[in-house]
Amino acid sequence: MVGLGSRCIVPHAELHFYPTAEQTMGMPAIQRDWTADEVRALQDESRPWPRYELIDGELLVTPSPGTVHQVAVGALLLLLDPYVTQEDIGIALPSPADLELQPGEITQPDVFVVPLLESPQTDRLGTWADVKRLLLAVEVISPSSVHTDRVKKRRYYLAAGVPEYWVVDLDARTLERWTPGDDTPTTLRSMFEWRPAGASAPLIIDLTSMFDRIWTRRRRMPF
Repeated sequence: MVGLGSRCIVPHAELHFYPTAEQTMGMPAIQRDWTADEVRALQDESRPWPRYELIDGELLVTPSPGTVHQVAVGALLLLLDPYVTQEDIGIALPSPADLELQPGEITQPDVFVVPLLESPQTDRLGTWADVKRLLLAVEVISPSSVHTDRVKKRRYYLAAGVPEYWVVDLDARTLERWTPGDDTPTTLRSMFEWRPAGASAPLIIDLTSMFDRIWTRRRRMPF
């Protein structure tokens, strides 16, 4: 691996990007397993994309997402963060954020909720690598990321102890809700409740209204 300032070149690793499409591409470069250190070396803090993830030794490369994807991420954050803040149980964040919930593997969920500490840290500020638990992980799928999000990432997050994993399908206007031990998801289209550990009251989400807002805002964008 050759370093050039904050950027790195991985010899012989062919990473093909298609900027006109919103997709997730998983490919083991030159048929080998990658390490967490190698993937972290690919990250460039000056730009959020492409996004690099590592699951089971396979490097997953995600180019910049489409506009409606980002509108959906914003809508989810506006629903989740006020609730977890009011309940004083967590903070909702978007990626980029290279999390290492299990040793040697790196993921960047579209939206996630990190549980709060009982008291603020005073000695140092940690890094993403220090995050070992999530209350929730959410992926907003596109046609080419269906298998990665519904199968590979779902297995990873639930095995890592994440209590809930959501897959948001904008075209179908559904939210698939997975919890550990589920063989199939609960597919939701209208109202549902989320009550994470430590919450005194549930968050009630009207999915019909959420999807209406997402698509209405996207259609009012000037491009």
